[in-house]
Amino acid sequence: MAASTYFLLVAFLALVTSHAIASDPSPLQDFCVADKDSPVKVNGFVCKDPMAVNADDFFKAAKLDQPRDTTKSKVGSNVTLINVLQLPGLNTLGISLARIDYEPLGQNPPHTHPRATEILTVLEGTLYVGFVTSNQADRSNKLFAKVLNKGDVFVFPQGLIHFQFNPAHDKPAVALAALSSQNPGAITIANAVFGSKPPISDDVLAKAFQVQKGTIDWLQAQFWENNHY
Repeated sequence: MAASTYFLLVAFLALVTSHAIASDPSPLQDFCVADKDSPVKVNGFVCKDPMAVNADDFFKAAKLDQPRDTTKSKVGSNVTLINVLQLPGLNTLGISLARIDYEPLGQNPPHTHPRATEILTVLEGTLYVGFVTSNQADRSNKLFAKVLNKGDVFVFPQGLIHFQFNPAHDKPAVALAALSSQNPGAITIANAVFGSKPPISDDVLAKAFQVQKGTIDWLQAQFWENNHY
């Protein structure tokens, strides 16, 4: 085999393998209900004995038709996530969903889902949404943004920073999001950068954001709330 052909084959296999491990594993059986009481640790959850599985393992009275309280949130939003931790039957199925409530001028602040692509549907109101691309030579940190109305749909690619904002001064908004992972994870940028425990050195952050250390100290002293309930 020529060296160039061998190199291309290795590169192709590396791409295929990296893609395969970059998303939730495909199920090899009808279901694998999560056994959250098992002491065995795996990537995900161990399967519950199929003979002990019943319909309730695939059901949750989530009441997603009912408005959530947004008044306790400093950012004016409430994210109700239904993932494998709330619904064991989702284990290995690679999907979850969330209801997001926004008060007037409320937002779901810039964040990422390290393990999932998200598709968002506006159920009520209006949202200004967008995502920012990674550091690329041709489109470095380009913003793709859109104003969505009731019934509109928008996609946020996996791992990219994105946000939603309700621009209305007098009306709430509601959206439903589907995510391509049983446990998509959420990294809220401000919380992670300024609210980590223990805190990131203010020398590091002052240099990164090109501001005085006093500004960083002030930001780190704020209460960085999680709007997921």
